[in-house]
Amino acid sequence: MYTLLKPLLVREELLKRGMQFFTPLEFSSILNLPDYKAKYFLEKFTHEGLLLRLKKGLYVLKSDLPSEEEIANRLYRPSYLSFEYVLAYYNILPEMPYTVTSATTKPTRTFTIDGKTFSYFSIKKNAYTGYVLTKTEKKSFLIAEPEKALVDYLYFVTIGKKPLNDRLRTASLNKAKLIKYATFYKRSSLGMLIKNLK
Repeated sequence: MYTLLKPLLVREELLKRGMQFFTPLEFSSILNLPDYKAKYFLEKFTHEGLLLRLKKGLYVLKSDLPSEEEIANRLYRPSYLSFEYVLAYYNILPEMPYTVTSATTKPTRTFTIDGKTFSYFSIKKNAYTGYVLTKTEKKSFLIAEPEKALVDYLYFVTIGKKPLNDRLRTASLNKAKLIKYATFYKRSSLGMLIKNLK
């Protein structure tokens, strides 16, 4: 099995098994390696650029990176894409932000990976809803519905954690959905802000 330690064969094996993300334990199991050999390979080839370490205990192939949406979902769980990133994704905001933003029930956290920033904002457990699984041929990820992304964002505006962007395009959104999602946050100023949206 030592021949599998050749980087190209390792890459082929991971791709064949659809292992976009893997832990050291999964890596040693897939390649039938003792833990110390797996650890050595992961360290060596992360340093040499074949692999990318997303965080402690989580790796991807640098040559076959998952999408930033999939990385965002996997990096910090539970989470779904929301806030400015998703508002731009749905053209509610005219410009794409530099940061990939997500909602989580865990503490607020930021990761920087390969020059890209992934930010997670903590929301109440009962507000952790309003997202869908989006699937294409090449990727699948959890993303807020447009109305929920806006409500998540505006909640943080009302508590003074985010500035209000005056370029929001909200005309196409479902007002009833916005009001429904706002009720999960139980904050009257959020309800008022949504009712006053143009």
